[in-house]
Amino acid sequence: MPLVPTPAAAYDYLVVGGGAAGCVLAARLSEDPAARVLLIEGGPDHRGVREVLDAAHWDALIGGPYDYGYRSTPTEHVLGRALNMPRGKVLGGSSSTNAMLWYRGNRADYDAWADAGATGWGYDDLLPYFRLSETRRGGDPRYRGLDGPMRVGPLADVHPIAHALMAASAERGMPVIEDANAADNAGAVYADYNAVIGEDGAFERWSTARGYLEPALHRPNLDVLLDSPVHGIVLDGSRATGVRHVVSGAVVETAASEIVLAAGALDTPRLLQLSGIGDPERLADAGIEPQHALPGVGENFQDHPLILGVNFRARHDLGEVIGNGGGAMLNWRSSVAAAGPDLHAVVAHGSRGDAALHARHDLEGNRVFAIVPGLYGSRSTGWVRVRSADPAAPADIHPNYLADPLDVLAMTDALDGVQDLVASPAYAELAEGPITPPGGLSRKERTHFVRENIGTFFHCSGTARIGTDELAVVDPQLRVRGIQGLWVADASVMPSIPTSNTQAPTVAIAERAADLISGRMRVPASVDTVSEEVSA
Repeated sequence: MPLVPTPAAAYDYLVVGGGAAGCVLAARLSEDPAARVLLIEGGPDHRGVREVLDAAHWDALIGGPYDYGYRSTPTEHVLGRALNMPRGKVLGGSSSTNAMLWYRGNRADYDAWADAGATGWGYDDLLPYFRLSETRRGGDPRYRGLDGPMRVGPLADVHPIAHALMAASAERGMPVIEDANAADNAGAVYADYNAVIGEDGAFERWSTARGYLEPALHRPNLDVLLDSPVHGIVLDGSRATGVRHVVSGAVVETAASEIVLAAGALDTPRLLQLSGIGDPERLADAGIEPQHALPGVGENFQDHPLILGVNFRARHDLGEVIGNGGGAMLNWRSSVAAAGPDLHAVVAHGSRGDAALHARHDLEGNRVFAIVPGLYGSRSTGWVRVRSADPAAPADIHPNYLADPLDVLAMTDALDGVQDLVASPAYAELAEGPITPPGGLSRKERTHFVRENIGTFFHCSGTARIGTDELAVVDPQLRVRGIQGLWVADASVMPSIPTSNTQAPTVAIAERAADLISGRMRVPASVDTVSEEVSA
């Protein structure tokens, strides 16, 4: 049984974090029976947790026992509010708690990585791993996988609020596309989700813990340690030799030949800094003795902001929630877009917004739906920095949403765009009109609404980015620069955030990382051929 109460003394591979990336890495690295692998997760098992399986009410997990409950540092750009930054505290990580959209973005997103120094991380490099990761029936096989661990696809049944988004987009002259994970992602589309219909007919989440880890749990060379917070990396000069972590209330050290950080874009930089790896001056200010200078650790924080509280009154009761409450999404361009779509919107059954908004407006009942617009081309960047040497102390999570004035303009365009869609004939029989914000607001009032209701799509990334310059944290092989035996393989390595949800890209990063770390090449020749056909 691989779920162990205590770890062995040493391993070949030690993976920190059993989230979206960590479950992939543990499963793939343990395919070699000669390699002994330990996966350390700070949260509990996902199996048998009904709240995790319940795709229709995924948002009820926010702030609960399976969420780390992180909050952002307040800034004037969002009117002094501290925003929820949910991260899954359970096997599968945020793939066990998120909204399950499976969406990889645009070719240009990844080619920009390669152009910026992340050699080997262009679209054609990653496409085979996107395909290896998924089973997506009915997709174009040049782009989509047919027998991978993650079961993905559009909803079998879609709510009228989603059908109306598709029709309204067409009425407004926007493209209606069949698959946003194929040749282009601009336009309206019935979204893909990593979810399945369960034995009882309910719509169930299909996390990386289900898709990757569960099938590997029988392997005698794989150990999984739960409820074990990691406090830092053990260094011997310029080599990482193990990690410090909590087992049954005591801090212990476990050794490994190769250590892979897959704790996510918030906790990976925090663990590096707690270990003395980062900007020496900031580390000293936090009471941490610097061990290895890497000033880029925790910098380059990127995320996709959204506007909560764009709510509409339906003319009739909306009935039962279908799927995850969504079903369709739209990608389009703002007035300040540089290239490609920079705005994104999803439909949501029920109201969205914080407690203050609900206190001021009647948003109760089953005649309310939301369209949630967001910015997938954000120019604002921030940081994640430890405040002290205490592993339990909250980090300074500083997304810096709306710091760039062009982001404010784009988000106001996004608000106007979704209200314009619901005013179209496609929504005439369904929607009575807007609730929040009300119509007729001035530009200044709409901008204030944006700042007052900014939230996040939970797409934290970029805080240990790939590159070759002085601010890069990992090299193109995902090795932490200047430290032997230490790797990073999660969303923190993204040089820039894709125009998509980050779940599918994170899984693809972990798939490729398993090849780089193990020295094996699992991409079949047929997949390489398909990749060449797509790029031709």
